[in-house]
Amino acid sequence: MAETSISGFLPPSLGLLKKLQTIAIYIALLSGQIPPELGDCTELQDIYLYENSLTGSIPKTFGQLRNLKNLLLWQNNLVGIIPPELGNCNQMLVIDISMNSLTGSIPQSFGNLTELQEFQLSLNQVSGEIPAQLGKCQKLTHIELDNNQISGSIPPEIGNLSNLTLFYLWQNRLEGNIPPSISNCQNLEAMDLSQNGLVGPIPKGVFQLKKLNKLLLLSNNLSGEIPPEIGNCSSLIRFRANNNKVAGTIPPQIGNLKNLNFLDLGSNRIAGNIPEGISGTLSASLGSLGSLKKLILSKNKLSGSIPNQLGSCSKLQLLDLSGNQLSGNIPSSIGKISSLEIALNLSLNQLNGEIPSEFTGLTKLAILDFSYNHLSGDLQHLAALPNLVVLNVSHNNFSGHVPDTPFFSKLPLSVFTGNPALCFFDNQCDDDDKRVKRMTAARVAMVVLLCTACALLLAALYIILGSKKHCRGAHECDSDDDLEMSPPWEVTLYQKLDLSIADVARSLTAGNVIGQGRSGVVYRVAIPSGLMVAVKRFNLAEKISAASFSSEIATLATIRHQNIVRLLGWGANLRTNLLFYDYMANGTLGALLHEGDGAGLVEWETRFKIALGVAEGLAYLHHVFRRFCTEM
Repeated sequence: MAETSISGFLPPSLGLLKKLQTIAIYIALLSGQIPPELGDCTELQDIYLYENSLTGSIPKTFGQLRNLKNLLLWQNNLVGIIPPELGNCNQMLVIDISMNSLTGSIPQSFGNLTELQEFQLSLNQVSGEIPAQLGKCQKLTHIELDNNQISGSIPPEIGNLSNLTLFYLWQNRLEGNIPPSISNCQNLEAMDLSQNGLVGPIPKGVFQLKKLNKLLLLSNNLSGEIPPEIGNCSSLIRFRANNNKVAGTIPPQIGNLKNLNFLDLGSNRIAGNIPEGISGTLSASLGSLGSLKKLILSKNKLSGSIPNQLGSCSKLQLLDLSGNQLSGNIPSSIGKISSLEIALNLSLNQLNGEIPSEFTGLTKLAILDFSYNHLSGDLQHLAALPNLVVLNVSHNNFSGHVPDTPFFSKLPLSVFTGNPALCFFDNQCDDDDKRVKRMTAARVAMVVLLCTACALLLAALYIILGSKKHCRGAHECDSDDDLEMSPPWEVTLYQKLDLSIADVARSLTAGNVIGQGRSGVVYRVAIPSGLMVAVKRFNLAEKISAASFSSEIATLATIRHQNIVRLLGWGANLRTNLLFYDYMANGTLGALLHEGDGAGLVEWETRFKIALGVAEGLAYLHHVFRRFCTEM
């Protein structure tokens, strides 16, 4: 009965099936409690009840099932403690009770489960300490205790688990050091201890683990230096230790990691130069980082120049060296990394010189940030980057014309500020002497204009006050609309769209309204490419700054689910905020369910599927998306 639409409760009469060996009703619609009578089925070996809506606690009577090997109850609504009686099931191979609401602590009796291979407890509310007795379960290969409230230190007895391949403790309340005994887990392939309160150095022995391919230690209080032994960790693919207190320099031995594709040491206290070995040169002593895809060294104290050899990282997709003390020119070799597509961030450094002409080759790049440096020259080499979505060149010494392209025309002025010699579009970059000659005439003209403006202002005020008497209803008066849509605009697009505020403004009319609520109105907007998008325009009463608005909706841009409408971007000025969404052609859900005529009523089966789809979307927001945000 697996993967069916079976619903209802598990009957207590199941306990009469004394010869029952397997119960498999998973990915279904079961509800209610698990009957304690199942403990009478002493021949039971497998209980597969995962992905249902079961409530209540895990029955203590399961401790009577001495033949039980697999207990899979993940993704239900179970509460209460983990029964210590489960420690009597000495044939147990797999326990997966993740994604519930279990509380209490991990029973010490689990140390009796000497055959246990996998223990998965992620996404619960379990507290207390990790029992040292788990070190007796020497056949364990997987321990997943992440996303709980577990405290205390990591017991050194974990080092007894020589078969351990996966060790996840991220997002708990752990303290103390990483035990050096973990270096005894010679089969360890993935370890994630992120988002805890761990202190002290990273044990050198961890980098002696030949099979370790994922080491995630971000957001702790780790200190010390990265040991040169890191060069021995030949299988390492992902190493993230950002947001700690790691100091010292980056050891050149890191260049030996041929399989490394994600290196993140941002927000630490690392100083010194970027070693040439990190570039992936073919030097026998430094090896190659030809597999590197993401390199994040932001917010450290790195100095010196960016090594030209970095251009040898031919698979690099993301490079973030922001917030350091790097100087010198931008190497032209970076412009030859055609795989750069996510982001290139060199902001908040001391770089100088011009943008290399080779940057015209970064045709896949989406985000480029040069802000707060000492760069000069013009921006023409950036004009032909077809996939650029975000650009910031503020607070440099750039000069010349801003490229007259559709992309540049939609950028807010804030991304160009701090470059006084930049000229915008039709402006001619006048020499200083020409501006001086015009100054006197301009002052005379200004006096005349001010006098004229005062007269016009009084006349306009009279007209406006008179016209307001005739404005009735939300769509009869356009004066507020004109002011509401006036520049300057801050626009951020998360997808490549041929969209401008002018296109949007023309379509925000009563005839294009497709929905209306307390917070604002939703319009159907056609853009020049022929695509239709939905634009939500917030009411004037909903006052929020562009910066705050950007912060609040930034997370929405990362949501990807078939039952949740995709956010395409946003726009904001001093008076209003706009959200850009995928356009759904069949109207609103409310209209579909409640406004149809007799012939168009939605059948119950369709209504049920709609409700199920809404539930799946909500489950994603509450569980899967939260896990995605914290999975590094």
